[in-house]
Amino acid sequence: MNPLKVCVIGVGSLGQHHARNYTQIPGVKLTGVVDADKTRVEKIAAQFNTQGYTDFRKAIENADAVSIVVPTSLHYEVGKEVILSGKHCLIEKPFTTEIPQAEELIHLAREKSLVLQVGHIERFNGAILSLQKHVKNPKFIETDRLGPYSPRVADVGVVLDLMIHDLDMVPFLAGSKVKELEAFGARIFSKHEDIVKVRLKFHNGCVADLCASRATSGKYRRLRIFQPDAYISVDFATQRYRIYRKKFQEASSMNDIEMTSPKVERIEPLRKELEHFVECVKEGKSPIVTGEYGRDALELALEVLKKIQIHQAEM
Repeated sequence: MNPLKVCVIGVGSLGQHHARNYTQIPGVKLTGVVDADKTRVEKIAAQFNTQGYTDFRKAIENADAVSIVVPTSLHYEVGKEVILSGKHCLIEKPFTTEIPQAEELIHLAREKSLVLQVGHIERFNGAILSLQKHVKNPKFIETDRLGPYSPRVADVGVVLDLMIHDLDMVPFLAGSKVKELEAFGARIFSKHEDIVKVRLKFHNGCVADLCASRATSGKYRRLRIFQPDAYISVDFATQRYRIYRKKFQEASSMNDIEMTSPKVERIEPLRKELEHFVECVKEGKSPIVTGEYGRDALELALEVLKKIQIHQAEM
């Protein structure tokens, strides 16, 4: 069987890892890498023994599938040309900057029977893949996604940079659509919001509190799920989770609570994500994170930003 030919558009700090992983996936040939920075693209092309381009239109001519890892403002423009060229594509998160853009890309990909996957990488975290079978009727969910400030992503705020991961994942785990949301945020180091707190209320009664910050000294990525039969605690960084369950109808002390730590295959989430993309292209399957999921996460993110602006105007 001929290898799947893939190219990567945008080989900055994240795109270079797309390129690296494709060279390690069996049945895949990295046919090219693209970047506006000629020196950068030549370096990455040499590193991975492939062709370097500054014009993505030339690069995709010899590709079956494409990873789009350019700045968010270019996702729609580049994604549309790639899809119209008949290429399957994975577009990094956030999907686009506007909902109509996302809708158009979804429609075009469907019209051409192409795989369109959005790069919400936390869905492929080993802990998340493993714990899904234990999540049953959650009542309350908490997330903390904190980290230091980086000028590299100063063009967007913490909502589109970090929180969007949880705006995709939490509704998926809650198993319901959002009915109502509250959001508060503040600028600290940039012209955009650097710390945000959000409360989501779902149609099925579940409530979720989300916190994202890029104004803390260390990285902290945690998820907690509270449901009638258990409390589940997740550490995204270590890809581990713990389940706390009561042994009896009611717990009178901590001795009545059993803790288990299921074994998780620790994998590089990006590698798993790209393997899934390749599998979907080869087998004609729908991806775990469809364009629709990417659009829904973007829609929530934009609503969060709107609520923050309203709150700031009232102060």
